[in-house]
Amino acid sequence: MSAQPILEVNGASLSFKGVRALEGVSFSVAPGEMFSVIGPNGAGKTSLLNCISGRYALSSGSLRFEGQDITRRRPAARAELGIARTFQNLALFAHLSVTDNIKVGRHHLLKNNFLSGGLYWLTGARAEELAHHEAVEEIIDFLEIQHIRHAAAGTLPYGLRKRVELARAVACKPKLVLLDEPMAGMNVEEKEDMARYIYDLNREWGVTVIMIEHDMGVVMDMSDRVLVLNFGEKIVEGLPGEVTHNPLVREAYLGGAA
Repeated sequence: MSAQPILEVNGASLSFKGVRALEGVSFSVAPGEMFSVIGPNGAGKTSLLNCISGRYALSSGSLRFEGQDITRRRPAARAELGIARTFQNLALFAHLSVTDNIKVGRHHLLKNNFLSGGLYWLTGARAEELAHHEAVEEIIDFLEIQHIRHAAAGTLPYGLRKRVELARAVACKPKLVLLDEPMAGMNVEEKEDMARYIYDLNREWGVTVIMIEHDMGVVMDMSDRVLVLNFGEKIVEGLPGEVTHNPLVREAYLGGAA
């Protein structure tokens, strides 16, 4: 791993009409790391991902991605730098096919516009379209969704829709992907499949992962490091084994001293 973090979060605070969702949260993530964020409901986990992706603006604090200050950059600008995400509540285009939903994730990578695309053979638009198609097909193969590529996303079972949303995030060609409860609502077999895809995305594709997940077995098996939030504050950060034995973590989850 590189000495320079891919992401640095410094003193991140977020308020909604006086309610503190995050309070002075600081941590860093190394390139290629599998980093998990855990905590009880209402701990501020999704708010943290929303701040990193640009959906929310920090009330105070700063964010740096590959050494660049992105604190005030818009979500689209962060996507162009290489930050992608999935959502706790599915955000697919239900009427579009699986393939078209995945293509949406690559929109910001296309260089030809309406005017230059009109000169299809002269401007490289055809070559770009072929490369675009090949990239989408590689993702479809990787996530084993060949059999549903033409199906409307809204007609699919929940577990497959979660896989399609991951595919769309991968299509953004991210350096860092933010996964908000990617296995929520899945049965055991679906969880095992999703865990394998995320592991391969991280280890074989080299994508840094920040994941929110409530299944502690998954978190402890997959994570390089774990950050624990409670009431918007960081209470501990460390290796999975260290975190599980920390009395502050047990108190946060169980409501009393272990």
